[in-house]
Amino acid sequence: MSLSPPPGSSLPPDTDAVVAALRAAGCVFAEDEAAVLLSTAHDSAHLTDMVERRASGLPLEHVVGWAEFCGLRIAVDPGVFVPRRRTEFLARQALTHTPPGAVVVDLCCGTGAVAAVLAVRRPARLHAADLDPAAVGCARRNLAPLGGDVHEGDLYAPLPADLKGRVDTLVANGPYVPTGDVPLLPPEARDHERRIALDGGRDGLDVLRRVADEAPDWLAPGGRLYVETSERQADAAREAVRAAGLHARVVADDELYATVVVGTRVS
Repeated sequence: MSLSPPPGSSLPPDTDAVVAALRAAGCVFAEDEAAVLLSTAHDSAHLTDMVERRASGLPLEHVVGWAEFCGLRIAVDPGVFVPRRRTEFLARQALTHTPPGAVVVDLCCGTGAVAAVLAVRRPARLHAADLDPAAVGCARRNLAPLGGDVHEGDLYAPLPADLKGRVDTLVANGPYVPTGDVPLLPPEARDHERRIALDGGRDGLDVLRRVADEAPDWLAPGGRLYVETSERQADAAREAVRAAGLHARVVADDELYATVVVGTRVS
């Protein structure tokens, strides 16, 4: 693969060739991805290697080792769930009612992207947890410099028991793709992210229900639960949160195709 720019190009060196290679591989946002690859490359050999890996179908974030999220550069290790742009809406919703010094818990934290935003924008006592050891290692890289504690285990199980009844903001971006829809996901997700980060069970809400069921035990009075879901699942997700004893409402961002259920402990 030659990445030399064509004669007379007014673009930075290699840009035209990188864009062409990405377009040929079917990358829809070839120009944007080329800019990321060029800004990350150490030299031409590194650039060629990254372009070839991206062209083979590896997610861009796994190729470069990071993702931009709410203006932060979040480390992303191979195989770990890549933070989506729509999840920035989840982070912004949580920011709205998280005061400085709040107790924050991020379940199914993945890279810890949402927790990192809360830690930077609303300095807090921060805990995060994930079942996937690779995600836990990645989240620790992102959150340790921000004072966050990352725990490995299933949802609430690894959290310190003394957090019960004291959590002001509880965030969960668990898997919510119905099992039957997993094969329909884009190859970047289907082939390169672990199934436990994608598969939410028959209707996609298995993990959400488990998060909601225990949330009242962990939330402080007035504390809020924020869970990401999809538009088509919003009503069922809201009912699951309500059935757990929380006041539930749905908020959405049409531009980002983002849907969040907010559950509040009222007493």
